[in-house]
Amino acid sequence: MIGNERHGLVGIIGGDLLRHGKLPVILLVAVVISAILVVTTAHETRRLTAQREQLVLERDALDIEWRNLILEENALGDHSRVERIATEKMLMQHVDPSQENIVVQP
Repeated sequence: MIGNERHGLVGIIGGDLLRHGKLPVILLVAVVISAILVVTTAHETRRLTAQREQLVLERDALDIEWRNLILEENALGDHSRVERIATEKMLMQHVDPSQENIVVQP
C-alpha cells in the first residue's frame, strides 16, 4: 500500500540535486555568474566607448579654438609690429581725442 505522505515537488527536486547533482548545480551557478559578467563588461565597454567619443569631440573643439587663438595672436602681433615701426621709424605719436588743443608742428 502506498502511504499518504505528500512531498512537495520543489523539495524532491532540491533533495535530488543536493544528493546526486552537485556538479550540474555548480556549473549552472558558474554559467549564470559568467553571463552576468559578460553583460556587465559589454555595458562598461559601451559606456567607455561613448565617453571616449565625447572626449575626442571636445579635443577637436579645443584644437579648433587653439588654431583660432593662434591666428588672432598673429593678427594682433602684426598690428603691434606696425605700431612699433610707426613710432620708432616715423616718429608718430598717439593722439588723445579728448584733447581740445591740437598742436601741429611744421
